[in-house]
Amino acid sequence: MSIFFHESTKTFHLSNGQISYVMKVLPNGALGQLYFGQALRDRESFDHLLEMCCRPMSACVFEGNGQFSLEHCRQEYPAYGSSDFRHPAVEIRQPDGSRITDFIYQSYSIAPGKPALEGLPATYCEADSEAETLTVRLKDELLGVTLDLSYTLFAGQPVLARSARLENGGGLDLHLTAAMSLSLDLPDMDYEFVHFSGAWGRERWMKARRLEQGIQSVESARGHSSHNHNPFIMLRRPGTGEDSGEVIGFSLVYSGNFLAQVEADAWEVSRVTLGINPFGFDWKLAPGEAFQTPEAVMVYSNQGMGAMSRAFHTLYRTRLARGQWRDQARPILLNNWEATYFDFTEDKLVSIAEAAHSDGVELFVLDDGWFGARSNDFAGLGDWIANPDRLPGGITRLAQRIEDLGMKFGLWFEPEMVNKDSSLYRSHPDWILQTPGRRASPGRNQFVLDFSRPEIVDHIYGMMAKILSEAKISYVKWDMNRSISEAYSASLPPDRQGEVCHRYILGVYALYERLTVNFPRVLFESCASGGGRFDPGILYYAPQGWASDDSDAVERLKIQYGSSFCYPVSSMGAHVSAVPNHQANRRTPLSTRGNVACFGAFGYELDLTKLSLEEREEVRRQIAFVKEYREVLQFGDFYRLLSPFDGNFTAWMAVSPDKRTALVGLYKVLNEVNGPFRRLKLRGLNPEFCYTVDGADTHFGDELMCAGLVTTDSVITDQTAGKGFSFDFDSHIFVLKA
Repeated sequence: MSIFFHESTKTFHLSNGQISYVMKVLPNGALGQLYFGQALRDRESFDHLLEMCCRPMSACVFEGNGQFSLEHCRQEYPAYGSSDFRHPAVEIRQPDGSRITDFIYQSYSIAPGKPALEGLPATYCEADSEAETLTVRLKDELLGVTLDLSYTLFAGQPVLARSARLENGGGLDLHLTAAMSLSLDLPDMDYEFVHFSGAWGRERWMKARRLEQGIQSVESARGHSSHNHNPFIMLRRPGTGEDSGEVIGFSLVYSGNFLAQVEADAWEVSRVTLGINPFGFDWKLAPGEAFQTPEAVMVYSNQGMGAMSRAFHTLYRTRLARGQWRDQARPILLNNWEATYFDFTEDKLVSIAEAAHSDGVELFVLDDGWFGARSNDFAGLGDWIANPDRLPGGITRLAQRIEDLGMKFGLWFEPEMVNKDSSLYRSHPDWILQTPGRRASPGRNQFVLDFSRPEIVDHIYGMMAKILSEAKISYVKWDMNRSISEAYSASLPPDRQGEVCHRYILGVYALYERLTVNFPRVLFESCASGGGRFDPGILYYAPQGWASDDSDAVERLKIQYGSSFCYPVSSMGAHVSAVPNHQANRRTPLSTRGNVACFGAFGYELDLTKLSLEEREEVRRQIAFVKEYREVLQFGDFYRLLSPFDGNFTAWMAVSPDKRTALVGLYKVLNEVNGPFRRLKLRGLNPEFCYTVDGADTHFGDELMCAGLVTTDSVITDQTAGKGFSFDFDSHIFVLKA
């Protein structure tokens, strides 16, 4: 792994044997982009990749040089208006009204390892040998603003992490109106733009379209990354599949408003920008102040989308997630929400937990309704004190009773919100985000606490820490059930109101940081009305997240499949819930509900005491199966085989690091009559190993990957056959052992 700087040509070359990233200082002192892709041999000059051209209607940087126009030059961190008319990476509003900037190369430094980003989540190293970091400093001499562009190259991985830091060393009050984490100019537009969008209950559905001249983008202005779009996109060459073809993944380690945009110009150059959404963003940069952008991560693959995904999985599972639970198999849990909603007593909860424990569940989680005056969603939020009518012994006694069963206990919080019917709101009505003189818009009958204010974060921390200190709590489900409206803080002056949404997210991160540091043994699971904040920023603090409020097994095929393009299986909370499903009103077999959920952080969302004896026995089999194979399921290499977005069947598989064990999930949505012969080509196996399939037939790995696993018998619909699938929503998990 090396980062080269060639003084004679002012060229930087970052290469680790898998990828190369090349840039150079341009004639005007700005930084230009030359190459990103498969690793190249180093050379003194890559100037032949710097293309310039004199074109009609172009403005030029220097008089007398018609060829050098920033509009026709690929740049590293572009600004608008000085011969470049495309969308910029940075924009600074100055006291005289100008927004023109001119950042000129000053110096560089190369350091082993990777520095942390103050107040922000980011990937990290455990040893300096794991990465090298290049920092390139540029400066706008007129404004006195320095710009530090940071590039971390990870050893042995096709990964580059980027961020930017701006510091006002001048004497003027400035306003950042755009400060992106990443800008990348690619030399052509022969790509498909792939994003993962949807809404509540159908998050992260895969969408793809060809790039065309103009702007293609996804974004959030909701105050969180949102159910609607995810801060992850791909650019893939036409024809790219799971195992072949060229693809670049772009991921933002951030949980707030974001923009992921590709601008293809009239000359077919593609400009990718990723970072905090400039819409509504205005950060005052007073003299001496600095602003750090969130981190963006780029992954390049010329071996298809599967290799790209596994690179993200490894990085995010081992060098973004942190703490005791990062590398530990996750406990099998039962959450009481869909079992009881608000209708419970301490004894009722314990009876459900007793049934769960007898079936092998390891963790019981009490969801909403345990605190304040909370008997519905109109009251109680903000009062994190146990309701004595429901829990006369408080959380401490309930947690002890669960522990006495031989289980661990978990608890639900929604710390960022408040109901007007609460002691907290009555004491501090000015603590919510609201615009003076205008009504505050409720969502789910609740309002957003102003987490841009440290004193509010401190207050919430105090209440949560008291409970976590007094009771035996091993798990926290952190929920967030509405978007931000009326984003105005009573504590900020008028010229800083454009900072509210980012400061809010920094407050969320600050609370997460204090809790995870002071209660390191607690497993945190993030939730935002399901998947409304399922992003890398939260993964830094909570190694798993509730992927969607929609727990229907058929719907979860698309949700979990789409999520897998960036996020590891261990990060996806996935539960078996009751039927008819509470979101889709669909009845699916208990076996299929388990077969989908086991490819995730596995659990249950129902009252086991209401199941039949046969169903309880099936639950016990599921739990025993997950306990035996959860290391492979949660931490193995994940391969997508058949897409739910393309047909009636879905298939995926997990392979242990030593390739001696593999689990293949095959799922059918609707039954078929007299269907075709079917084979499923597997991936990731050792071609030399001989595998048993479900403890019976033996096949070599090369045969299973090249000829395929015959699955015709698994989809026969002729009832006289006496075997195979025979109804809608059926599934099977094949167990392969070398």
